[in-house]
Formats: sequence, C-alpha cells, structure tokens
Amino acid sequence: MNPQLHGPQHPHGEDDRLLTIDEVAELTRLPVATLRFKRHAGSGPRSFRMGRRVFYWLSDVLAWIEQQYNDDGPQAA
Repeated sequence: MNPQLHGPQHPHGEDDRLLTIDEVAELTRLPVATLRFKRHAGSGPRSFRMGRRVFYWLSDVLAWIEQQYNDDGPQAA
C-alpha cells in the first residue's frame, strides 16, 4: 500500500473544506480577477489545481485574511 495515496495528506482538520475561486471571491469580497492576479503573483491565499480547476482550503483563506489584517499595521484611532 502506497502511504501517499491513503489517509489524510493535508494538515487540515475535519471541519475544513475546499472552496472554488468564486466562493473565495464571495468570502473575501474581492473580484475573481483580483484573486487570479494575486495567485499568479504569489501574493494571494494558498491554492492548488486539481485538473483544470483551482481550489483553496478554507483554513488557508482564513489564515491569509488574518495575515492581511496583521500586515496592515497600526491604525490611527
């Protein structure tokens, strides 16, 4: 039995789920074109291809949103 073909191969929990680029656009309120550009530039949420489609793990998108929030710096009160 090939261990790479069986069992969980990702660090995501049971509550995690795959999202399409349209779902990520809705969640982040960013246009799909912006997400495509960020994916190409390597600055968007972590994604991967399965066949011809691009997918995102929900936990990766949420971590990316948190990083954007933290990288924004201190805000004036």
